[in-house]
Amino acid sequence: MQSIIDSIKELFSATNPGVSITEMEKIPQSGSNRIYFRIRTGAGSYIATYNDNVRENKTFIHYSRHFLARGCPVPAIYAVNEANTIYLQEDFGDTSLLNELEKQGHNDAVYALFQQSLRELARLQIQGDSGLDYDWAITSREFGKQAILSDLLYFKYYFLDTLQIPYDKEKLIDDFEALSTYLTHVDHKYFMFRDFQSRNIMISGGKVHFIDYQGGMKGALQYDVASMLWQAKAELSDEWKDSLLEYYMDNVETILDKKIDRNRFVSQYNGYVLIRLLQVLGAYGFRGLFERKAHFLISIPLALRNFKWFLGNKQVGIVLPEFERLLGLMVQDEVVSRFEPIQATEQTPLVVHISSFSYRKQIPEDESGNGGGFVFDCRGILNPGRISEFKSQTGRDKPVKDFLEQQTRMPEFLNSIYNIVDISVEDYIKRGFESLSVNFGCTGGQHRSVYAADALARHLRNKFHVKIDLHHREQEEKNWIN
Repeated sequence: MQSIIDSIKELFSATNPGVSITEMEKIPQSGSNRIYFRIRTGAGSYIATYNDNVRENKTFIHYSRHFLARGCPVPAIYAVNEANTIYLQEDFGDTSLLNELEKQGHNDAVYALFQQSLRELARLQIQGDSGLDYDWAITSREFGKQAILSDLLYFKYYFLDTLQIPYDKEKLIDDFEALSTYLTHVDHKYFMFRDFQSRNIMISGGKVHFIDYQGGMKGALQYDVASMLWQAKAELSDEWKDSLLEYYMDNVETILDKKIDRNRFVSQYNGYVLIRLLQVLGAYGFRGLFERKAHFLISIPLALRNFKWFLGNKQVGIVLPEFERLLGLMVQDEVVSRFEPIQATEQTPLVVHISSFSYRKQIPEDESGNGGGFVFDCRGILNPGRISEFKSQTGRDKPVKDFLEQQTRMPEFLNSIYNIVDISVEDYIKRGFESLSVNFGCTGGQHRSVYAADALARHLRNKFHVKIDLHHREQEEKNWIN
């Protein structure tokens, strides 16, 4: 990680002579393998991206420069290194449309931001398509039958098959073929963003800006609208979905300067809603069930409920017997409940006792009378205490947290611990147990163990709503002495 940081600083200095970096922080990663940093200077800020997928970088840079030249709200690219693994781009801040939705709720101001997003989307799709070289597309030039079939198979392998529901494989593949053929014959094909959702729409100065479109290709207009309006986390009402779709079609007609067949457009849109919902479930299955990333596992129940409503209220316009049968089974309550973590209530007796400690002293005792519990040794993680600037700080100070998150294997270490501890917490809640102890030790009980204990406490509160008793033994003793 340090070599990446040094290379970013070198690129910035070479392209911004005389400008000093005042702060550089790693931005938390989401679903991709790209690593983002925010660079701050006295005059402003920049986003630096590291990605060893050179083809993906070149595509994003080409698309960005093309769309920006046509007045679309995308980031300017300021510099690229010779290896095409690092680039500097415009910073639109930390606030996404999803953040605004979560903060303000479904009010008029947020609705207006959705309208602005769809208006700019239609412009990017249609006007941005003009003169765009699709040879830069990462996978294929066009989202056609093979791409649709690929999404369906992705859903099948990474989500449907994990449910272990018996089905006729040949009949299902026949239905996949029929659906992909049906959706290939659409009337309007322009640039398709591919992952157009409120998380990828940044809000700055009351204006919307788009990021993360490197997976784009030529395709149906409806796909991106379906992605945005049916994003599970957004939880848009049926009224909002319908009115925003009408608003989007109004803008498409204005840009094309002609009327479209709205009934046919909506029928095809529903088909792409289905594809998008399945693709999202496939991604959640891969990231959550196979890679064991908690964020995606938590999203599965909401996505399934979203999907259940769609099945009960929308028509795709094609009969798919085996597929429809499986989809109906997939959204049954007993299936959805498999992905919902058990939640503690006020009456749940369980208290999880979490502590940090120093191995220079004895391991904290379990005072519940039951013995046992977990003890995790953090000394395999690079020690911030060996760095002079961190010696007087703890695992609760931002510089130390940044160091542990960006330059050590602490995130990987903790992810493994979450998987282990979650099993016991779920079981203890179900069985009415009263106590579970989890201890984190390091050399001094100051940096690594403190950070890890805080992280586990936060994880368990968010996931299970369980009561937490958190102590940092060495820090509490130090404060008492002082």
